Amino acid sequence: MSIQSSTLPVVPTALRWFACGMLVLALGAAVTSHAGHHRQTADIVDTAVAAGQFETLVAAVQAAGLVDTLKGEGPFTVFAPTDEAFANLPAGTVESLLQPENIDQLRAVLTYHVVAGKVMAADVVELDSATTVQGSDVTISTMGGGVMIDHANVVQADIETSNGVIHVIDSVILPR
Repeated sequence: MSIQSSTLPVVPTALRWFACGMLVLALGAAVTSHAGHHRQTADIVDTAVAAGQFETLVAAVQAAGLVDTLKGEGPFTVFAPTDEAFANLPAGTVESLLQPENIDQLRAVLTYHVVAGKVMAADVVELDSATTVQGSDVTISTMGGGVMIDHANVVQADIETSNGVIHVIDSVILPR
């Protein structure tokens, strides 16, 4: 079973990147400031900024011009890589993506981390793929009680925000 992004209009790539970054930030803030799974009143972006572990993602979302999108009504599901996940990319990758001439690539990467709609962990485990805002599908698998999105492990799930949900992942996933 897969989910489609038919509930939202086509979103420019920059907005998708922003949305992804904001979701990651929202997840981090929820993890940092709350134990367990609590409903957040802050949106994805504000949650991510407050978290403190998604600074790279937030910077990328801002550079891609996706902040307003991720602050929008949504709902969005963001698979948010931590700063450590970005640090594990090959040297120079993040810096290169943040260059103005590479904004289309940056937006593609960021929007690949976002799915239209609110997909909670209980829903994710019943899926084998999901269509991202970028347009490509991510592979969803379960192994040993854990969930993987492409090659990334979900390390914290169900951080709810006012406009969606964030699932923290341990690697940056890249569209094919």
